[in-house]
Parts: sequence; C-alpha cells; structure tokens
Amino acid sequence: MISQEQVRKIAIVGYNRIPFARINTAYINASNQDMLVATLNGLIDKYRLQGALLGEVAGGAVVKSGKESNLIRESVMNTVLDPRTPACDIQQACATGTEAAIYIANKIALGQIEVGIAAGVDSASNVPLELGERLRKIIIAAERSKSFTGKLKEYLKLRLHDFKPIYARIDEPQTGLSMGGHTEITARYYGISREEQDAYVLESHRKMVKAYDNHFFDDMVTPYLGLDKDNNVRRDTSLEKLAKLKPAFDKENGTLTAGNSSPLTDGGACVLLASEEWAKEKNMPVLAYLKHAEVAAIEYVDNKQNLLLAPIYAATRMLKRAGLSLQDFDYYEIHEAFAAQVLATLKVWGSLELSKDLGLENNLGEIDTSKLNVTGSSIPAGHPFAASGARIIATMAKLLFQKGSGRGFISVCAARGQGVTMILEK
Repeated sequence: MISQEQVRKIAIVGYNRIPFARINTAYINASNQDMLVATLNGLIDKYRLQGALLGEVAGGAVVKSGKESNLIRESVMNTVLDPRTPACDIQQACATGTEAAIYIANKIALGQIEVGIAAGVDSASNVPLELGERLRKIIIAAERSKSFTGKLKEYLKLRLHDFKPIYARIDEPQTGLSMGGHTEITARYYGISREEQDAYVLESHRKMVKAYDNHFFDDMVTPYLGLDKDNNVRRDTSLEKLAKLKPAFDKENGTLTAGNSSPLTDGGACVLLASEEWAKEKNMPVLAYLKHAEVAAIEYVDNKQNLLLAPIYAATRMLKRAGLSLQDFDYYEIHEAFAAQVLATLKVWGSLELSKDLGLENNLGEIDTSKLNVTGSSIPAGHPFAASGARIIATMAKLLFQKGSGRGFISVCAARGQGVTMILEK
C-alpha cells in the first residue's frame, strides 16, 4: 500500500488540439485516427517529444467503427513517439477526455509512470453504418451453407428494404430519448425559457470571439486540413438570429434549437500530464495541478429531467472531500452540452429546494457567473464528444497559468446519466 505522503502531485504541463469542425465540413474525409494523430503530433512538436518513450497514452472516441477497437494504440504508433509507448482506450461518453486524465493522473500519483497523455477524438461526419438484423442473419446463414444452392436460397430471401443502412445513434437505450430530448424535459421542469437559453449562448459566442481576438488560443490549437480556428463560433450571431431558429428536438413546443445546443462536431484534443520531477527535469513550467476529481452516476429513467445533472452529485462529494465551497474558485468551466443544462445546473446550485429534490442535504450556492466559461465553451467551439474534456482541462490550466495563481472548477456531464468534476490549482 502507498501512503498519503507518497502520493505525488499531478502537473498539467502541456496541451494541444486541432480546430473543431462542424459536421460534414473540413474534416468530412478524416477518420478518428487521422484527427488524433494530427492532435498528438501537434503536442509532440510543441513540446519537443519526438522519439520520447512516455508512460502511457489514454483516451478514446464515443463513435467509432469496429476497426478502431484499438484506436489509441494504433494512433500512437502512427505518431513520432517511441512506438514502445503503451496506450489504451477509455470511453465515458462526453466525459471521456476527463476520465482519461483521471486515469493518467492516478498512475502518476502512484509512481507507476512519470508522464502521460490524456486524449479524446470524435468524428460526427464518419458515423459507422450498420447492417439491419435481418440482413445480417441472412448473410451469416448463407455463409454457413455448404452448397451453392443453399447459399442462393438464403440470399433469395433478401428484399430491397433489407439493404437500407442503419446509422449509429446515441439515444438513451433506457428511455429511447436523445440527449436533446431529455434536455427539453430538463428545460420545462426547471422553468428555463428559450429567451434565457439564447441569451446565454450569445454571451458564450461573444466570449470565444473575444478570446480568439486576444490570441488566447494561439498556442493551444494547431492547424489541420485548412482550418486554423474552430469553424462553428459565430462572430455575427445575435438574439434576433437565434430567435429565428426552429426547435430541434420537440418540434411543436420545444425551446432547444441548433443555436442553443452544442453542434455535431469533428475534432481531437489532448493534455500532457506529468510528475513535478519530470517537469523540472525537462525544464517545463507547470501550468496547473490536478488536485481532485470525482465521478458520479444517477438513475434517470424515472427522472428524465436529470439525465445531464449527475455532475451536481460529483461536485457535492468532491467539495466536501476537498474542504472547499463552490464559491472558492477563480474560474468555472461547465461543459455546454446545451444551454438549458448549464442553466439548470446553476439553478439547482442556487436552490435549497431543488437540491433537496435531488436528494441532497444542502445546495452548493450561487456562483459569480462572470467567472464562468470565460473564453466560451462547447456551443461556440463545437463538441466532438470525447475531445471536449481535454479541451476544457487545457482551457482551465491556461487560465490559471496566465493568472499565476488560483483555483478552477470543472464540470462535465455525460450520457447514460454520468458526470465528472475536477479541481485544478496553480
């Protein structure tokens, strides 16, 4: 057993991502592996890691084909890292990047490795197509038949409609609802209006535009396939333009639109984590330290309005363990799956009644929203599912490094009623 005194500090020492691209645009012909290799090579070039043998690379993709079952290892072997660098796939829906960082951080803390990379990538443009169950069974039966006549007999059972492709979906299998469908219920339950959502989104776009204009992302993003910045951020959006968009999920009475929801996106992101000793040896500044993390999951079948609110439970446990209040932070990064989900989180934090409705003893309290997602988040940037966690960690680490001191709070919701929270410090 390792003692508490032997647990080492986890330093965030680097980051990189490629620009995020709206579905079916710049990266329409790029695979998960293509994008991840570009993301990793950008990190390697930036921090002079060519030929380096790292402790491990961990990450994943939410939507991938069968041939990508060993995606991270295959990607590492196509970079200029030492091919002996081990790698593994991790997947926790939209929290994949944060969960990968926890995995690498634990290995560093226990002294198993000195340095590692946490990564995530996803292509919404290259969603795998599946065979229908009837077509699959007929093909298998035909292949098992030992005679030509037997094979032909099976194939003659096929009908034109059997060849219709089935697109992979990410609906909740327990409820049959999409993330947006659940969040429509969230918005109604917590009384979050279309106007509130659109106003929130407008501010998020403005923050990201300002961050780009101030060159915040210059050293965080490496160009790829003709893009040098995220192509979803809208410099010219307005409340009037947002108000004209039709509901995307509940066509009749919905408040969620393509404008106040994170778009389907392609992209990759990664962060470099290390021990203090490794960072000092390599003369690399520590951007921030990963101090605490917590993962939570909830039952949501009978509480469909709470699917994306699991981070509230994670935050409650994490803050208690850390001996901190929610107000003890200089910055907050809440993943913007939907504007309504962010606003619902803020509403529950501020309400004792709503917190008790979730089974909590107390509410965490209101925060200074001027400290929230100060460079914009997943709606203007885009949301390649597995990549968003690494993007958010990198953003928080840079904010703290620029400030020179302070504490940052991260909250990432995920499908299947899960969520991850983190505390970074400088």
